[in-house]
Amino acid sequence: MAALRVGGLTRWTSIDFPGRLAAVVFCQGCPWRCGYCHNPGLLDAARPGALDWPAVLDFLRRRRGLLDGVAFSGGEPLAQSALPQALAQVRALGFATALHTGGMYPQRLAAALPLLDWVGLDIKALPRHYDAITRTPGSGARAWQSLQRLLDGATAFECRTTWHPALFDAAALRALATRLADLGVRHWALQRCTLPGLPPWRGDAQAVLQGVQERFARFELRGD
Repeated sequence: MAALRVGGLTRWTSIDFPGRLAAVVFCQGCPWRCGYCHNPGLLDAARPGALDWPAVLDFLRRRRGLLDGVAFSGGEPLAQSALPQALAQVRALGFATALHTGGMYPQRLAAALPLLDWVGLDIKALPRHYDAITRTPGSGARAWQSLQRLLDGATAFECRTTWHPALFDAAALRALATRLADLGVRHWALQRCTLPGLPPWRGDAQAVLQGVQERFARFELRGD
């Protein structure tokens, strides 16, 4: 079986895995092409990884007792068939595991949930807006199927949405928040989107979401 292709490694973080001191493994490859992607260097699935997976495992062995967990991000970790094996190896070292995903592989996500302690799922928009954001037909249906897999399971998770009025308007943002709350999402984060060539976002998102954000057990506005 092919080893995980690793595009980068953050050796210590306190923000990428809630409640844990963790390392972050950045996986190579993603099938979507979102204009606001923060890691465009990881998109090409054919590009060789910057680090060997065995070297990452050696690093993690030396960090036992210093780190609590390992988060897998990207790119899109679920794009790689080697991810379940990598998760199992990390758990065998005694670490908790987390996944950051766009949700484009709902069946693979469901299969990986027994190996995960926490998931951060990007819900980019209502399904009708997805194709314009990801530049990939049918992407919205898959992401929302992934959300349903999480809602049906027992793994802790948060949803987060990156927003700018140029992506979809305030009414659609409120409709998105309402739909997430209606489905039973408890933790939702709204992240301010910054795109080259777009004016700074100066609107009051909390005013747009008044009466809806209170329906989440935890709501965060990130990027102020």
